Amino acid sequence: MKIKEAAITVLREARQPLTARVISDRILSAGLWKTTGKTPGATVAARLYMDIKTSGEKSPFVLVGPQTFGLRELGAKPVLPKPGRSRKTPSKPTVTEPAAAEATAGEYSFTDAAEKVLEQFGDKKPLHYRQITEKAIELGWIATEGRTPEATMYAQILTEIRRHQKRGKQPRFVQHGRGYVGLSRWMGKGLAFEIEQHNKRVRQALHKRLLGMDPTEFEELIARLLAEIGFEDIEVTQRSKDGGIDVRGTLVVGDVIRTRMAVQVKKWRMGNNVQAPDVQRVRGSLGTHDQGLIITTSGFSPGARKEAERADAVPVALMDGEQLVILLAEYEVGVARRSHDIIDLAEDDAQGGDAEGVALRTSKRR
Repeated sequence: MKIKEAAITVLREARQPLTARVISDRILSAGLWKTTGKTPGATVAARLYMDIKTSGEKSPFVLVGPQTFGLRELGAKPVLPKPGRSRKTPSKPTVTEPAAAEATAGEYSFTDAAEKVLEQFGDKKPLHYRQITEKAIELGWIATEGRTPEATMYAQILTEIRRHQKRGKQPRFVQHGRGYVGLSRWMGKGLAFEIEQHNKRVRQALHKRLLGMDPTEFEELIARLLAEIGFEDIEVTQRSKDGGIDVRGTLVVGDVIRTRMAVQVKKWRMGNNVQAPDVQRVRGSLGTHDQGLIITTSGFSPGARKEAERADAVPVALMDGEQLVILLAEYEVGVARRSHDIIDLAEDDAQGGDAEGVALRTSKRR
């Protein structure tokens, strides 16, 4: 039995809302579901959150509190806004404040939850990562049974910052030292802002250059990018002789996972989006063990995205123009990186900056 059906069975028997952990315990004890995972409660919460998020009012589940679910058929009521609360004027955070009215029924990643906490409770001022984590858990925005969610939160924020910097893209978050984190969009000036503006102009110029390439040159560039990402056995197919497939290769992950990919590239201008029939044609050109990938310099229509994710069909991955340019920058294909030495104040990444004294360190800014 799937988690969704098992959860419905347990909630019907209980005839009252239950926490995700209680639901998972009862599912397992009744033998309705088996798992070797160490955090079944988090898995159940994630599945129910996702069902509510994707199905809305058609979902049988209702989020009635932090990580607490009831059945719509039994009259469970969702978390409702507190009277007088506005999205534009959130109150300042307090440890005892009830769940925010703006909480949506759905699980968030640690970093997405951090962004929401900063938006609604930061008042455009940095918050400590421990405070961010406590608020996210209190509101039920993250589902975790780990013993150190604060460390996980801070590690994921730092990882995202470094990943975006590597891609030449402005991170969502900014470190302010001693474990405090803010949102980069609160900073409208300064060196980081100027670097992001420069990188944005370079990405726009790169996108324009892609549109000026002839088809063969563009396909060869894509083949080079795929090699940098981790593809092997890459072959640029002869034009018009492989059912619309332009590049074939094998995506290798850790020398363990090998996935044959058939790639179609579309050098289209913005506004000329890939449509659902385009996705269907790519799927029809796939071999027995192939998966599909469409790379375009434009975008994808909602119908194309829905078709690509259709559950009863071979998956087709989608990469739009913005994602393409970001990956080209990350793997230094078509761009050159220049580094400059900048003096920054050091912070204790492990403990959030509780060490006495301040040291100087040299970092690379790109």
